[in-house]
Amino acid sequence: MADIETFTSTIPLTVKRIPLETVVIHFAGDSGDGMQVAGMQFTQSCATLGNDVRTYPDFPAEIRAPQGTLPGVSGFQLSFSERNIHTPGDAYDVLVAMNPAALKVTLKNLKKGGILIIDEDKFTDKDLKKAQFSDNPLESLILTEYRVIRLPMTSLTLKALEEINMSRASARKCKNMFALGVVYWLYHRPLEDTKEWIKERFKDASDITEANISALRAGYHYAITAELFAEHYTVKAAELPVGEYRQITGNTALAWGCIAASEVAEQSLVVCGYPITPASDILHLLAKYTHFGVKTFQAEDEIAAIGAAIGAAFGGKLALTTTSGPGLDLKSEALGLAVMTELPLVVVDVQRAGPSTGMPTKVEQSDLLTAMFGRHGECPLPVLAAATPGDCFYMVIEAFRIAVKYMTPVILLSDAYLANSAEPWKIPNTSDLPKIKVNYQQEKEGFLPYKRDDALSRPWAIPGTPGLEHRIGGLEKQHESGNISYDPENHQKMVDLRAAKVQGIAKDLPPLEVLGAEQGKVLIIGWGGTYGSIRTAVEELQKEGYSISATHLRYLNPLQTQLGELMRAFTHVLVVELNTGQLCQLLRSQFLVDAKKVNKVAGKPFGVSELKERIMPYLEK
Repeated sequence: MADIETFTSTIPLTVKRIPLETVVIHFAGDSGDGMQVAGMQFTQSCATLGNDVRTYPDFPAEIRAPQGTLPGVSGFQLSFSERNIHTPGDAYDVLVAMNPAALKVTLKNLKKGGILIIDEDKFTDKDLKKAQFSDNPLESLILTEYRVIRLPMTSLTLKALEEINMSRASARKCKNMFALGVVYWLYHRPLEDTKEWIKERFKDASDITEANISALRAGYHYAITAELFAEHYTVKAAELPVGEYRQITGNTALAWGCIAASEVAEQSLVVCGYPITPASDILHLLAKYTHFGVKTFQAEDEIAAIGAAIGAAFGGKLALTTTSGPGLDLKSEALGLAVMTELPLVVVDVQRAGPSTGMPTKVEQSDLLTAMFGRHGECPLPVLAAATPGDCFYMVIEAFRIAVKYMTPVILLSDAYLANSAEPWKIPNTSDLPKIKVNYQQEKEGFLPYKRDDALSRPWAIPGTPGLEHRIGGLEKQHESGNISYDPENHQKMVDLRAAKVQGIAKDLPPLEVLGAEQGKVLIIGWGGTYGSIRTAVEELQKEGYSISATHLRYLNPLQTQLGELMRAFTHVLVVELNTGQLCQLLRSQFLVDAKKVNKVAGKPFGVSELKERIMPYLEK
């Protein structure tokens, strides 16, 4: 980890160096402007210097929206700090807007007095019209509340690269590096990590490597020589627990968690999926790890993917299938088959905004009731949810542990925010990871395929093993023998047993974690990617003297046994989720408490200030 003072830059004597605790930056432009690259490189620079960092990439919902239009705006937000943080921030301290559309979409979130860096070359009549501006905002009073830095960024980039043998169109693509260089100087970030990344990324294209590094340097030195800023800022390293860290997104954490589960279980992993935003990365990443014994299969559709995964589980492998909302719909019938056959299978659902195709790149938590009940018949299965990008690693291991121990399919819910956001992740010691004990049926004598152990799990018998032949399929099973049965009493018994098995998992779950006192005025309950916003809002309100606590649910079916008692210990229970109240509905029906909904369905995560505003009326009652 680099020391923030180990590199130097030429700073004019007239420029003040001001220490800051936390900074929020937002890069915005067309989807082809490289805003995600600029944001990730700035994030990596902050992580190298030891800051705590949280990110929020915001992709356009269309694959290639018309350039310069509002639907085509791509954004990357990050917060970096000298203290522990849990969100990418609410309002921006700095906004880098590469065109009028980016300015229009994001300006409302820039703090009054915040720094606005604009590529004024893009504020042409044509681009203003695409962004639905009637007047040029650079010539109006719209921007008077901000510290506006107008740069002819495109022109400056082209000039910096004029001696490199490349087309003007290719040279223009380097302006994200010019903008990054400017912001690097403003916050005293080193260039070396990004230069090394450029060399590796474009190692087979020397002209592109030279152009991007030249543009990065040009932006950095232009900020110095043009004296763009009267102030220069530093953010000290955060005091994080000792260990080795790396930045990790939720999808990467899920992929690595699957490999870790395979290693601790000492069993090979079979991954069957079909590409769907925002889950596709998991399949892509796992395909690179064949040296760990991972086998990946891209099926022709979602139904084939889960069918193949069920087959892998039947064959005695750790089986995974990945999807998002529409794909979960298609997998529902086969999930019923996995419940009936009682095979260990993990289904990862990276939720996105719906219904139907909805907004594929935007976040929502609206698949909970589908995960709980979206199958015909009485068809219960465990449902888990990760809370942070790094938590995705541990929760997918937990999903495999439960699936194998209880011989059941398990749904793990992630979401688009967790999938694409990043945080510092302390690399665990493999000896500290939970063990997954796989017990294949070995004894032939007395073997019955649906004879249950103390956990109500049936044996896992590998097909083809002499003496362990058994019937499997979607028709109801005779208790213990597994033969097809239409007997009413047997059906009642098997339905009850499958339900009791899932509910019995509650005895095997860790206790609830409560942020704050275990009784008081307001209890906030959340799940999934709302964790960071809830934790920050609650901690701020606690510091202000309010009686408020929070608990975050990682186990949604079954629920932890202490939850009912905890809810009854508070005057008000608020359930925060990015849907219209799905978990709240479940809690009200199961525990008969007067829980209140705090909901949002806008394709964006909760802001901390937004949450505090929604909570305050209950604290003041």
